[in-house]
Amino acid sequence: MATARKPLDPMDLAGIDDLLSDEEKAVRSTVRTFLDQRVEPHVADWFERGELDDVRGLTKELGALGLLGMHLDGYGCAGMSAVDYGLACLELEATDSGVRSLVSVQGSLAMFAIHRWGSEEHKQQWLPRMAAGEAIGCFGLTEPDHGSDPASMRTRARRDGDDWVLDGAKMWITNGSVADVAVVWAQAGEEHGGIRGFVVPTDTPGFSAPLIKHKLSLRASVTSELVLEGVRLPADAVLPEVRGLKGPLSCLSEARYGIVWGSLGAARSSLDTARRYSMEREQFGRPLAGFQLTQQKLADMALELVKGQLLALHLGRRKDAGTLRPEQVSLGKLNNIRESLDICRTARTILGANGISLEYPVIRHMNNLESVLTYEGTVEMHTLVIGQAMTGQQAFR
Repeated sequence: MATARKPLDPMDLAGIDDLLSDEEKAVRSTVRTFLDQRVEPHVADWFERGELDDVRGLTKELGALGLLGMHLDGYGCAGMSAVDYGLACLELEATDSGVRSLVSVQGSLAMFAIHRWGSEEHKQQWLPRMAAGEAIGCFGLTEPDHGSDPASMRTRARRDGDDWVLDGAKMWITNGSVADVAVVWAQAGEEHGGIRGFVVPTDTPGFSAPLIKHKLSLRASVTSELVLEGVRLPADAVLPEVRGLKGPLSCLSEARYGIVWGSLGAARSSLDTARRYSMEREQFGRPLAGFQLTQQKLADMALELVKGQLLALHLGRRKDAGTLRPEQVSLGKLNNIRESLDICRTARTILGANGISLEYPVIRHMNNLESVLTYEGTVEMHTLVIGQAMTGQQAFR
């Protein structure tokens, strides 16, 4: 006798959930439940006001949940898998890109840099507190005039006796104004290894982090400039285990992996909102969902979401197996953010004029993804990374 099939989940048409373990589903469910209770009721208001309320309180709660540096081992970190981390990023960004950015910058940039390249003293001093959310970190690489070309950075580190002295400025720094520690990259000169990373307590004299205002994207996120004016650091402030661009680029690759998953959260939220809206909203005497053009939009969005999810899961399995390459992360970032942004834009058309209202999450996700599209590597940069992998020809200059 044939077994009755369970109803098809309209948001998982390909049955991707069958590829996840019970433990992975539990991680996803835990993150989703927390966000539904703690963040969803407030995030539209945060976005409208351009303020993330009680950043330190929220960060401590995220730490208590084990989300900060969750894919790192030891020093109070949860030591979970890359797929677990990816699923968490998807759920975080399904709520808001700004919340996912807070977690990503803390764990995949600031904490990862210290964990991978720092001294044992750096790790002991900062990582347990950062994992618990008791200390907030930021990552200073991008400069006002140098984004995609970090090798041309103007921030300088010079020796003065046994000390280092940093001068320069960084731009578009998530968490900057609330951070307790900044990982700052500076040109130290060839005699000192070129570009070096420094662990900078933000209460060091000469360090300031003015808040960036007038944003129309990532408004529920703290974004700052970092200004370094004669910031004097002891000799052991430098990250000892890396020299050159390998350091910051390894951190960026780590953060990009989270974006491969996270961007799909914004897409999923927008698609589900549009699907539900189309079934409730009537025009010409019938639900919008009953029109062929609406169904074509929904089917096309669902198809791209499924392909993005399969790609993210495949890259996550490779990362857990230790076989993931930076070029493959570029492939995932380029595809998933581009398609997610298109899903949000299409979902907005189904909602009509309501699509621009913060009563629904779609316009917020769409605006946020305009930032995610260009940070951690622009479309152009990832295109050229993939092109070089395919041809062996470097076309950046």
